[in-house]
Amino acid sequence: MIKDMTSGKTTSVLIRFTIPLVLGNLLQLTYNAVDSAIVGNYVGTKGLAAVGCTNPLMNLAILFISGMCMGTGILMSMSFGSGDIRRLRRLLSTSMIGGAVFCLLITALGIAFTPSLLRLIRVPEEIMPEASGYLRIIFTALIFTFLYNFLASSMRALGDSRTPLIFLGISAVLNVIGDLFFIIVLHAGVHGAAISTVLSEILCTLCCIIYILRRLPVLHLGRSWLLFDAPLFREIVAFSITSALQQACLQIGKIMIQSIADTMGTAVVASFGIINRVDDFAYTPQQNIGHAMTTFLAQNKGAGKRERINSGFKSGMLIEFAYTILLCILCYFGAPFIVRLFIGSSGNADTAEVLKNSVRYLHLIALMYFLPAFTNGIQGFFRGMGDLKITLLSTFMNMVGRVLTAFILAFSFHLQIETFAYANFAGWILMILFEFPLLCRHLRK
Repeated sequence: MIKDMTSGKTTSVLIRFTIPLVLGNLLQLTYNAVDSAIVGNYVGTKGLAAVGCTNPLMNLAILFISGMCMGTGILMSMSFGSGDIRRLRRLLSTSMIGGAVFCLLITALGIAFTPSLLRLIRVPEEIMPEASGYLRIIFTALIFTFLYNFLASSMRALGDSRTPLIFLGISAVLNVIGDLFFIIVLHAGVHGAAISTVLSEILCTLCCIIYILRRLPVLHLGRSWLLFDAPLFREIVAFSITSALQQACLQIGKIMIQSIADTMGTAVVASFGIINRVDDFAYTPQQNIGHAMTTFLAQNKGAGKRERINSGFKSGMLIEFAYTILLCILCYFGAPFIVRLFIGSSGNADTAEVLKNSVRYLHLIALMYFLPAFTNGIQGFFRGMGDLKITLLSTFMNMVGRVLTAFILAFSFHLQIETFAYANFAGWILMILFEFPLLCRHLRK
């Protein structure tokens, strides 16, 4: 359902928009988390490490694409808030054509250079066949990942975050069933997990297309889907590339950190794969609250309502910190239970080592989660204002600080899994030191 966010009570509008957004992205993360949990329990530690190693490379392509969709979504929100439907429809057709061509190019390159990319991040040779096969299957479905992200971003730009949630829920159930069938029944290993994820993404995309055709005439362009506005495309690229580069910068930093983890042995690699999954689930609501703030602020900026911009930012930050209090408690006291969801209850030495590493990391990181809550809220504000250069620069500083800290702690002080918690802390502190003065200056204006 389309929602005009330029009217109504600020906090309630944000919460109603944020909840489906959070749940939808958690379901999307479930695609990969279920892979890890079932692979860890039914394939083994090597299979779990193979899936974990592919995650940074897979996300680099996916997040670059979703970053472009996010940037285009901000332009759509501004056009919708100002009532310029003609521009909104041209944004839709032009960005879809350009994005689809780019996505197909990335797919071809990704499939061709998969082994080289995995060796670049120092994936152990013993898990190379499984990791390479898994990643290539995921790359084949990248066009559907783009189409879903693009269509869902378009609906969210118009204030509808509930419908994408419903489709993701259906897709997530199919993914769980597919994992169990391909891995347990057909014994397809990590390749079966990848096939299940691909089929789920295809279904999710088809649901979005059918819904738009039947229920959203403003997004149903007919032959106008073939309209490509070159001048507008240059504007889209100039605006969206910053958002895409931010996502790519974040993921490149993660890949570099993954390469550091890959030097610490299979047990640490498996533990690192688990804590990445947990971190994804922890950060996603914080990020989605920031994204909800972005849509709210962008629509109100398009409508010229400055007072609602200020109240929207304050309400968004309160929601961020309320969620983070619950997150810290859950991750600190529930760490052993959370980790066992991925590795089962086996008592062998490998499993015990993975459990010990992962719990130690979660106990450390749970005390630090307030920092990304702060940075995500600030980034949501600057995105909504259309100032994406600040979010790009702050993300770059975050990843530089994180990678340098991880390198020093791992190779000079020879720390193990704790390296990555302290590296996160360093990156978030640098990010806040850069963003906060700019925020204060912007709010004063």
